[in-house]
Amino acid sequence: MTGRLKLILAVLLVAQFMLAVDFSILNVALPAIGDGLGFSLTNLQWIATSFALSAAGFTLFFGRVGDLIGRKRIFLGSLALLGLSSLVGGLATSPEILIVARVAQGLATAAATPAGLALLTTSFPEGPLRQKALGLNGALMSAGFTAGAVLGGVLTDLLSWRWSFFINVPVALAVLLVAPSIITESRPAERPKMDLPGALSVTLGLLALVFGLTQAGEHGWTHPAALMGLAAGAVLLIAFYLIERRAEQPLVPVHVLKKPTVAWGNVLGLLAFVTETSLVYLLTLYMQKTLGFSALTAGISFGVLGVGTVTGGMLAPKVIARTSTLTTLVAGSLLQALSTAALLLLGDTAASMWLLLPATFLGGVGNMLVIVGFMVTATTGLPDREQGLATGLASMSQQVGITLGTPVMSAVVAATAGGALGAQAILDGVTVAIAVNTALVLLGALIAAVALRTRKQTPRTA
Repeated sequence: MTGRLKLILAVLLVAQFMLAVDFSILNVALPAIGDGLGFSLTNLQWIATSFALSAAGFTLFFGRVGDLIGRKRIFLGSLALLGLSSLVGGLATSPEILIVARVAQGLATAAATPAGLALLTTSFPEGPLRQKALGLNGALMSAGFTAGAVLGGVLTDLLSWRWSFFINVPVALAVLLVAPSIITESRPAERPKMDLPGALSVTLGLLALVFGLTQAGEHGWTHPAALMGLAAGAVLLIAFYLIERRAEQPLVPVHVLKKPTVAWGNVLGLLAFVTETSLVYLLTLYMQKTLGFSALTAGISFGVLGVGTVTGGMLAPKVIARTSTLTTLVAGSLLQALSTAALLLLGDTAASMWLLLPATFLGGVGNMLVIVGFMVTATTGLPDREQGLATGLASMSQQVGITLGTPVMSAVVAATAGGALGAQAILDGVTVAIAVNTALVLLGALIAAVALRTRKQTPRTA
């Protein structure tokens, strides 16, 4: 790896880490924000929901826009928007201003994440170098999600919730100062036309789907808003597929979706993000409601998970090189499943932390093997002109997975606890949800072993 490639990698990794932190940094700070700006209890969830809607709903659309006008241009513009919206959010004096800032942050994330991944995959050729770059990228993205929970607790307790916004400003500014001189523009040789019907149907479909999921987590799966959102999302996504079959220049060519590596790779990525990010929610609930830990102590406990994800990201390219992508996916899923299943033995005393900490470390390693394997699988074998699409799909799987996991597991906990809020009731609900989480991880291992087994796996040497 040349010095210039190392610089490109460093800039892109810093940006992706910052974007990942944004997904979780406000989770711990929500009560403080509500008190500071006067959010009602029912409206507090919109701080997270407004971000999730725009981040997940517009990812595929902005991935294609990057193909049209240039990924570097989209990347830099979205980081400028992120820095500005973070400043506005930190200075917000009313709930309305904060929600506008969160929507803008979500749009910036929807644009920057696929553009940054496309710049990474087009800067590094297929093979060991790209696998190493994707491994580090995946490690820092997952570590960023965990670090957000830790950082949010520290900043809120020691300074103010406003610093959860302000912290983005200097990082975005530094990337904007360095990136233009070292990153070259990347776009297809032939500029495609925008498939407007396809873009509208998939964006509205994802918005409806994510809205339905968040409402289900908040009010239950039978709530009218949840049912309407999920139904509308399903109809619009079916319409999107039918539109793409007939479009002259589709947003997502059907032949790309039919590639097993793209289709099943993204399913595995979705499951990977659903399971690990929702496990963070479950363990936060367990540590605070059952063990009585403070938000700061619970957040710091996830540092072990962060170390595990970084370790897994560093190991993943080596495992892929010595075995195969398929072996890495299956082995990572099994390690994550065993580690998650061990959490079924958690009790109601602090002594359970001796089980929780090593289990989350090993689960983080396994999860990161899956995430890197998914990234390599979903972006391999496609020409540069389709890398924006491939990374857009991968980013969409990531962001929908992050959004999907918490409401699903929240609904499981609520159904099991039956409305009770006692320490034992929460423990019972969390235990059932951990069992569901383990089953989803095992489903991923089965999908990888069955759906990708016919693909020729050629071991690579570093």
